[in-house]
Amino acid sequence: MQLIDVFNGDADGLCALHQLRLDEPAESALVTGPKRDISLLKRVNARAGDRITVLDIALSKNRDALDRLLAAGAQVRYFDHHQPGDIPKHPNFEPHIDTDANVCTSLLVNRHLQGRRLAWAVAAAFGDNMAAAARQAAAPLGLSGSQLAELQTLGECLNYNGYGESLDDLFFDPAELYRLLRPFADPFAFIAEAPAYQTLKSGYQNDMARAVAVSAAETHETGRIFMLPAEKWARRISGVFGNRLAVESPTQAHAVLTAKPEGGYVVSVRAPLATQSGADELCGQFETGGGRKGAAGINHLSEAELGRFVSLFFKTYG
Repeated sequence: MQLIDVFNGDADGLCALHQLRLDEPAESALVTGPKRDISLLKRVNARAGDRITVLDIALSKNRDALDRLLAAGAQVRYFDHHQPGDIPKHPNFEPHIDTDANVCTSLLVNRHLQGRRLAWAVAAAFGDNMAAAARQAAAPLGLSGSQLAELQTLGECLNYNGYGESLDDLFFDPAELYRLLRPFADPFAFIAEAPAYQTLKSGYQNDMARAVAVSAAETHETGRIFMLPAEKWARRISGVFGNRLAVESPTQAHAVLTAKPEGGYVVSVRAPLATQSGADELCGQFETGGGRKGAAGINHLSEAELGRFVSLFFKTYG
């Protein structure tokens, strides 16, 4: 029997897996990649009796591969908060799927574990730009304001590492970063002792300083669009920059378009925090788009589709 863990390379995927493996220690094969590499199940080959855990990747983008694995006799449990499409009913399939705008995958894993690794779920929720949900979930921990701020920075830095066009853009391969997290049951120990955390924190601060110096390309009362250049720092910061904009102006929608070296754009959309809706429907109108209600993206927006995107963005958030 083979154990395979398939997880999104952002804070939510990392922390979801970390919680599970702290509670259920096991050696497993790791399948992951940059945050936007979500068609991960197609890379998995399994046989009857193999056990696969999937964390924080949309079922709708992996349905064919999931059906193939179930047909092969593998057992699959699936934790996710993105729009799933039709959820299969199969004796070897165990879904934990909830698309509520205030739930992330790590909070679903926390629910499954009945709170036994809660601090890591709180960090993940902060990383997924769900500050209110993170603070609510953290209540049983009795943390101080400064401790909550530390978990927020940790979540943001872990999330920041997931963004990039390829692994070459990232400071750490998410599989490597998970292995660096693995010895730490306590996130505050990771913050205090892990050199990797200092690397991410410094990179985050430097890249964010560049991003905040960029003015909006287009501003309406209901939303803003920002354009970033085809550079590594911009690809790394694009998503967390969108999160920051959403927090700074919670009644506006935001789109961050990062130019790709070969042409076109990677798009990050953040719905207004006040409503947390519409991002998935907007991005889903484009071939490589998807996500959840409050935050979504498009992996490749061609130059020819730029005008259509801008029009739909301001129509959605008009």
